[in-house]
Amino acid sequence: MGIIGWLILGLVAGVIARFLVPGRDPMGWVGTLLLGLAGSLLGGFLADLIFDDEAVGLFGSVVGAVIVLLAYNAWARKESVA
Repeated sequence: MGIIGWLILGLVAGVIARFLVPGRDPMGWVGTLLLGLAGSLLGGFLADLIFDDEAVGLFGSVVGAVIVLLAYNAWARKESVA
């Protein structure tokens, strides 16, 4: 998959993850794209650990992006309280 494919997959995964996680996330398109790309990397890493397979596709990317978004929200909430 080329760079454009990675960017499209990252953007789609980021949008789906933001839709699935409740709450308001103040990030634009670039933040959503980076969220999806980080989720793809995390999903690929987890799939390699669990299934011994690196090809996770959109589902693994979305799962990874949801985990990254939840971790980011927990970190941002902690920083705003302190």
